[in-house]
Amino acid sequence: MPLLNLHSVMADVLARHNELIPVLNRFGIRIGVGEKTVQEICLEHHLNPDLILTVLNVYLDDTYLPESSLTLFDAEPIADYFRHTVENYLHALVPNIEVHLNALIATAGTENKELGMLRMLFLKFKERMTNYLQKNAEYSDDFPDDLLHDLKNILIKHLSVEHNQNLSYAVIFSLHSFEKDLAAHNRLRNKVLKPKLNELDSYGIQQLQENISNEHDHQKEESDHQLTNRETEILRLIVKGYLNKEIADELNISHNTVLTHRKNIITKTGIKTVSGLTFYCIRKGLISM
Repeated sequence: MPLLNLHSVMADVLARHNELIPVLNRFGIRIGVGEKTVQEICLEHHLNPDLILTVLNVYLDDTYLPESSLTLFDAEPIADYFRHTVENYLHALVPNIEVHLNALIATAGTENKELGMLRMLFLKFKERMTNYLQKNAEYSDDFPDDLLHDLKNILIKHLSVEHNQNLSYAVIFSLHSFEKDLAAHNRLRNKVLKPKLNELDSYGIQQLQENISNEHDHQKEESDHQLTNRETEILRLIVKGYLNKEIADELNISHNTVLTHRKNIITKTGIKTVSGLTFYCIRKGLISM
């Protein structure tokens, strides 16, 4: 398929590819785009057009290789896009599936055992997906979508009871849309996010830190999410590879105190892995390479 470019009319693109509407929402772009081109939309929203085109083309074409465009934008905005996508999954797409499924079950009767089992399978998927999204800030693995695939195929192939066909279609469509979004998101992780984060080990780190410093001059973090001085001190030691006992010895505090601070750090940042915390420190300007 032809690649999108700066002169592509956004309304025409969205008319052909409705699935891009939530993708653009994650960048703050809403429908009602008039006759503006991609370039004009990006200028209006103060967005890097190379980043937008890269994300949209990777999303639409699973064979697209964006290597040449990766040097045209920094790591920070693509990391922000991933964060907004996770929020969209947790607070919009997963709940949307649940609303349609609950409506289907309600019309068939709550005593229907087949649909009851289907709901249990969905709740298992929801728990697994929520845990994954909340714990894997560095996105080191593909998003788990096998249960999503099973839910859709059970509805299509194996549901024997009488049920509302329109509501079944709504559930299937919402599952399919989420499945496609996850597949595209996995491509973005492999083709865009990982290569950009790899730059942080060399020349990309300096530019990222400068951008972070400028951002801190204009945006103050909410106080209830700020780390204390001690938590920041421990966080720096964690990303340097110190074990809990080594941190306790270094700071002359008890092992249990270290564990308490680590729990507070995880609660405030929402990140559990060392690699995720390392990126958090870099983004917040807490460490330098």
